Amino acid sequence: MVELHKIMKFRYGEPTSASSSPLLSESARSFLQISTANAETSSSELSDDSPSQSFRFVPKSVDRENLGPFPFKSVSGSLSHRSLAILSGHLGSVSCLALCGEFILSASQGKDIIVWQQPDLRMFTKFGQGDGSVKALVTVGNKVFTAHQDSRIRVWKVSRSSENVFKLLDTMPTRKDYLGKFMKQSNYVQTRRHHRKLWIEHADSISCLAVHSGFIYSGSWDKTLKVWRVSDLKCLESIKAHDDAINGLAAYKGMVYSASADGKIKAWGMGSSGRTVTNSNNPLSSSSPPTHSLKGILEGHKDVSFNSVIVSEDGKWVYGGGSDGFVMGWEGEGNFVSWKLVCEVKAHVMAVLCMCMVGELVFSGSADRSIGIWKREAFGKLLKIGVISGHEGPVKCLQASSSNVGGGFMLYSGGLDKSIRVWWVPSRQQESSKPQHEEKSLTL
Repeated sequence: MVELHKIMKFRYGEPTSASSSPLLSESARSFLQISTANAETSSSELSDDSPSQSFRFVPKSVDRENLGPFPFKSVSGSLSHRSLAILSGHLGSVSCLALCGEFILSASQGKDIIVWQQPDLRMFTKFGQGDGSVKALVTVGNKVFTAHQDSRIRVWKVSRSSENVFKLLDTMPTRKDYLGKFMKQSNYVQTRRHHRKLWIEHADSISCLAVHSGFIYSGSWDKTLKVWRVSDLKCLESIKAHDDAINGLAAYKGMVYSASADGKIKAWGMGSSGRTVTNSNNPLSSSSPPTHSLKGILEGHKDVSFNSVIVSEDGKWVYGGGSDGFVMGWEGEGNFVSWKLVCEVKAHVMAVLCMCMVGELVFSGSADRSIGIWKREAFGKLLKIGVISGHEGPVKCLQASSSNVGGGFMLYSGGLDKSIRVWWVPSRQQESSKPQHEEKSLTL
């Protein structure tokens, strides 16, 4: 299957009429060395179930003495972040971000989805208007899945005949799924007083999505976690997961973590071990895929909501961001059937709204408009090594690229100020005993 970013690049070439002039100045562009040598990499080496890799940026030595008007900010005597650009164009608050090769996808409460092209960060195209406020998005192969406030998931695909580039392929639950279940009364569940829906339907806004091993996971304010098969878009399972809204999802090697306003992060695994809590109204046949069962519960502070959850690359560490500004971390023990609390830090003065992780670096976005930079130390503890400032509103979403750029990587942040900010962060941060001071980064 041809990858989404390669279809857009090689078929459509330059941005469409929605393009704007380059947003990076000469000094910022000189920092990034453009290379397309790796663009011919065979798509067969890339899995449809994995995020596409970016081939646009290649490492370039950093000359700190000759970086023009955009110097690096120093935190504790070490190299720190650098602001590269501010992207504007959304009608509402930026709610989610996703990377797709050379492209950055962003969505907003204003119902619009924008595709930005790197490295100049031009607006490539815009789609999705009028389909309900977008809460989350993920990319799988040549498809984009978007979760909406109207309780549906929409599936988009690159069009080979239209200048709009993206066209709506289907909506989940699909019509085929509906027709196969609506006649049977046992397929209906009560969502609230005097209201019944099919178990394949979400009864409230879908707040988060995750993709793993050919499955899409959706979490909703209706307290349920649903499992969908990517190949045919069929809903396989509905789990009564929490006592309050689900705000975040993370998946790794067969384990799915759901963060909820009930103050818990729950771990779900495939197989028969553990306590199965699948909705009894969606019986699966013996030929159905394994169901998910509850493997563990990570308890947060009393009466505090978990807004986000992330998992380390090796699956050993799980971190959750809370509405009280704390970040809590757990270490999985044995075969990850039990966890122990290893980290509990006051990360922000206001709620932690989003988190992401690259190697040993953890980033936390907050309602206090800042982004915290943390280093994961021995035994999973977090040490604060920097602060990124610049947003004029709460930071709602974070996305980092693992591609090496000048000894660092790109960090993207979206906020309620309707902007997306692009930062460069060095891969290695050096700690110091000096106190941390929050500094505003320079922006273009």
